[in-house]
Amino acid sequence: MPLDLTIPTLGPPERPSPLGLSSTPGDLIADYTADSARLLLEPTPAGVGGPVFELAGARERIFFHGPDVHAAIVTCGGLCPGMNNIIRGLVHHLWRSYGVRRITGFRYGFRGLSPHTRELPVPLDPSAVRTIHHQGGTILGSSRGPQNAEEMVDTLVRRGVDMLFCVGGDGTMRGAHGLVEALERRGVRLAVVGLPKTIDNDVAYIERTFGFDTAVAHAAQAIRAARIEADAVPNGVGLVRLMGRHAGFIAAAAVLASREVDLVLVPEQPFALSGDRGLLAWLRGLLVERGSAMIVVAEGAGQDHLPPNMDTDASGNRKPGDIGIFLKSFIATGLADLDVKMKYIDPSYLIRAAPPSAADAIFCGRLSEHAVHAAMAGKTSVVIGLWGGRFTHVPLAVVAHESKRLDLDGAFWRSVREATGQPSLLST
Repeated sequence: MPLDLTIPTLGPPERPSPLGLSSTPGDLIADYTADSARLLLEPTPAGVGGPVFELAGARERIFFHGPDVHAAIVTCGGLCPGMNNIIRGLVHHLWRSYGVRRITGFRYGFRGLSPHTRELPVPLDPSAVRTIHHQGGTILGSSRGPQNAEEMVDTLVRRGVDMLFCVGGDGTMRGAHGLVEALERRGVRLAVVGLPKTIDNDVAYIERTFGFDTAVAHAAQAIRAARIEADAVPNGVGLVRLMGRHAGFIAAAAVLASREVDLVLVPEQPFALSGDRGLLAWLRGLLVERGSAMIVVAEGAGQDHLPPNMDTDASGNRKPGDIGIFLKSFIATGLADLDVKMKYIDPSYLIRAAPPSAADAIFCGRLSEHAVHAAMAGKTSVVIGLWGGRFTHVPLAVVAHESKRLDLDGAFWRSVREATGQPSLLST
């Protein structure tokens, strides 16, 4: 079945935009984005079409009248660098560009939309968010887990909300999609716009999520520290465990950033522990040759080597076993004859709570702008994405039901292997 990237709208955009932009190229005034502007998902042969994204950007005609709008924001899931930047960007752009004067922050994610919550919503304006971008975390708080969609609709209708900005990862987007379906069943015209937040960078049809650049920078620092420790002792082994429950993007990118790693283990590629071509034999050879080694492992890698973990988080996701602690013990025991000295670092929570890097701060600001433009134009059930360096509109339904993984046949993973020098497979 062909991929459908059509974006729903609440109705025809009949109001002129208040932004005062231009539709004339070359007049030294920033231009509106035509609603018909599209970007191919993949390159195709000349004369052959394919799925296309709707380009994000300010529209010349919009659906909502800013002074009449009540906008709301929720931040969901685990903490991630840049969440406060997103909140600040949304508030500033709504207030200054479109004249929106009613902006509400619901506390602790979708839980704040439940009638059972004890946390009151927070009114937001530019003064309330003036300095929040200097700190990590989110001033609105966050939570995991689903809420009753019908009850959330009741809250939004009761409070007269016209647009809801949902900041979160794949679980948040599934929740937002369920909310859209409930709104449609009730015939409620309310714009729902997602902003993709996940350190793991595993959202489908989006090449980069905010927080990823910051996470890679901090992860690279942890790798360098572990490498220095490992090199300072005989047969030292640095081991850094990074985020990446289902996808190894952070681990792979941090390896390329640091250029200090001999082996990276990711969820997408199985590996053997023992045998002539297993992890232990490979590591023994490296230590004999060089005297130290550096390994990075994503949290979801090697789960088949651990006892089954039936625990789930509040979102219903199976919790991975701790592959970092397991490998630390396994290597130390398996190479005890070499008197291996393990140097283990897990920087996960230091990364999650950090303020964003300069690149992420810029990215968050632009994501926020495009989210506001989309909502004001009456777009709904949409996530703001990035593809080929261009900001796009991605249907919530697509993001909610797919996820992104490392392509082990692709050029990016080839670059990682060339940086580490590791074998293509570690197998028995």
